[in-house]
Amino acid sequence: MLIRFLAVIPMAALLGAAPYLLQQPGPQQAGSQAAGQQEAVEFGVPANISSEANPVRPTSAGMALAQRMYGYDCAMCHGKDGSGKGDMAATLKTPVKDWRDPATLKGLTDGDLFYMIKKGKGDMPGEEGRQNDEGLWNTVTLVRSFAKK
Repeated sequence: MLIRFLAVIPMAALLGAAPYLLQQPGPQQAGSQAAGQQEAVEFGVPANISSEANPVRPTSAGMALAQRMYGYDCAMCHGKDGSGKGDMAATLKTPVKDWRDPATLKGLTDGDLFYMIKKGKGDMPGEEGRQNDEGLWNTVTLVRSFAKK
């Protein structure tokens, strides 16, 4: 696992610190369901994926793996708690959203989040090929759990 972590650091530096999963919404869009749907459409999430509900029931083992992978690949920008205040967040041009706020993910389906995590968005590299679909769906559950605390 240490080797994987060390491999991520140079990659993140090359990609400008893997800036963000979701762009910060404008004031007129904040918290609106239409804004989340519009964001997914503008990003190009295929309709058949956008409409998918999370098919994976969370288990303690699955969530532990999702948390570990999140710690390696996401927390540097998104923060350990989903606050958007990871160690590298301050160096980014675009602010990272605070996933602890339920309005942040409102309007984004599980399928939208799955696709964005899998394929990446903007300068953020995707997890495709690094996690299987079950792991990606567990990561969707983890991201949603930040707003429930």
